[in-house]
Amino acid sequence: MNKKEVLEIRKQFTPANCAITRICGCCVDHEKNKRMESREAFLSLPEEEAFKYFDIFKKTLSGPIGKNLLNVEFPLDSEMIGGTHEFLMKLRDSKLGDDILLEEFYDKVIESYIYDENYYIILIHAMYDIPGKASDGIEMFDASDNVYEYLLCSICPVSLSKPGLEYDAEDNRIQDRTRDWVVDKPDKGFIFPAFTDRNTDIHGALYYTKKPEDMQEALIDHVLGAKMPMSARTQNEIFKMLIEDTLGEDADYVTVRNIHETLNELIEEHKEEPEPLALDKTDVKKIFEKSGVPSEKMEDFEQTFEETAGEKASLLAANITETRKFNIETPDVVIKVNPERMDLVETRMIDGRQCLVIAVDDHIEVNSVNVRTIGIKK
Repeated sequence: MNKKEVLEIRKQFTPANCAITRICGCCVDHEKNKRMESREAFLSLPEEEAFKYFDIFKKTLSGPIGKNLLNVEFPLDSEMIGGTHEFLMKLRDSKLGDDILLEEFYDKVIESYIYDENYYIILIHAMYDIPGKASDGIEMFDASDNVYEYLLCSICPVSLSKPGLEYDAEDNRIQDRTRDWVVDKPDKGFIFPAFTDRNTDIHGALYYTKKPEDMQEALIDHVLGAKMPMSARTQNEIFKMLIEDTLGEDADYVTVRNIHETLNELIEEHKEEPEPLALDKTDVKKIFEKSGVPSEKMEDFEQTFEETAGEKASLLAANITETRKFNIETPDVVIKVNPERMDLVETRMIDGRQCLVIAVDDHIEVNSVNVRTIGIKK
């Protein structure tokens, strides 16, 4: 799924567009015991309650593709009879009306989800009547040919509200506030099947993680049975290794800076594209060459890439560079540079020592205090 397809589904989580037929829930305590289960028609919920659920579902479909939202594919064995994919299809086709399937789903989540406190498993079934589109992109709601039937799961931490004081209007006094259990924004979730090319894609799903560094592989494997995608952190580490292995001891500030400048330029050029910019072995090689990596260093690049990332691997540009910051670090000094002004920093030999030189044409602040720039003494 790309960002346009995700946005199209997110738009359904409003009272006017709601396509949700049923909502089920299971509260789990810190000892993995089911404390409460519910199942009801979504449209029967009070309006204020429905709005809060809409917020949770939207959050489950938020964040950058490839970082918080990851497209996952099902291997062939999971689509065999008795596989996880078949179970999810049965669960979807039951429209959440089968208690045995629901209990099995909750058990799968509880067994594999790692969380030490209470949490709330929310599962919805929805049927989106996909409107057709004219050649100019305008939706034609009376020209729908397909229905996208899907499940969306949100796993939300449940925590006690903070202690404090409250005003009791009835008794006109300040008193100790009653602490209650609050459902927080989702930590993990998924939508199945995927919504690809504005249609149902039963061979894929979209997985959500609040923290990209906390993927919870067991949850993906046991509940979805899908191939584990490469996390944003892993992609970033692989790219660092590619730079270090390619340049070796000849890695210098200018070349590394050029690589990140080239990446940022590519991201800017593709920012309006619905698909995230993915870079394969050939793309990364071109970036290195354009950034001034010496030709002799590129002789074994393809082999290095295959050994480090994999022959057919691709890295998302947004995961391997920072577009909002550029940091230069030594053991004792950290310099933060505006990525658009990397040119202000250069390396230079001064008195036989390798130094970073920063051009200062305006003012300088030291601990938020403006200080005069140092003029050249005559």
